[in-house]
This record gives sequence, C-alpha cells and structure tokens, in this order.
Amino acid sequence: MNLTQQEWASQLAEDKNAIILDVRTPEECAEGIIPNAINIDIFKGQGFVYAVQELDASKNFYVYCKAGGRSAQACSMMNELGIENAYNLMGGFMNWEGEKTV
Repeated sequence: MNLTQQEWASQLAEDKNAIILDVRTPEECAEGIIPNAINIDIFKGQGFVYAVQELDASKNFYVYCKAGGRSAQACSMMNELGIENAYNLMGGFMNWEGEKTV
C-alpha cells in the first residue's frame, strides 16, 4: 500500500507493531537513514527473499528506498511472501522531511 510521507509518518508514529525497512544499497544508507530502520538491500535478489522470510510476518512494515520504486516492488514481494502489512513511502528517502541519522 502506497502512503504519502505524511500518512506514512503519522501511521508509523501510532503503530506499536511497526518495523521500518530500508531496501537501499549500503552505499545509499551511508548517506543517512530513517532512525531505527533495518536495511535489507533489494538488489541482493534471492538473498533479499531469504531475509524477508526471516522477518516476523505479524509485524507492520514501513518500507522505503531512495525514490519509492524499489520499496513498492519490495512491498509487493513481501505480500507474496505472506507479509500482509507492508507500507511503501511514496517519494522515498530523497523526499523525506522527517528525522534522519547519518
């Protein structure tokens, strides 16, 4: 499910069952991340699938990448792998106006 930055941030703030998932490359993550995000690089292919299968499917996942394309793809893959609640940050990290850590 695609959410605007405002929807994503406000829903995340209220969600006690949330996990933030950054699907960018390690090089992109070095430019900064959203606090408390875990990184699983979607470009790892099957490695990404294996890592997602290790996640707790009962959690709600707030997923982002640089611009929103890869994270939308990741949400789709996560749904196929049995994770029902995966929320894509439209516009991605490059448009993120919330808190960041470097």
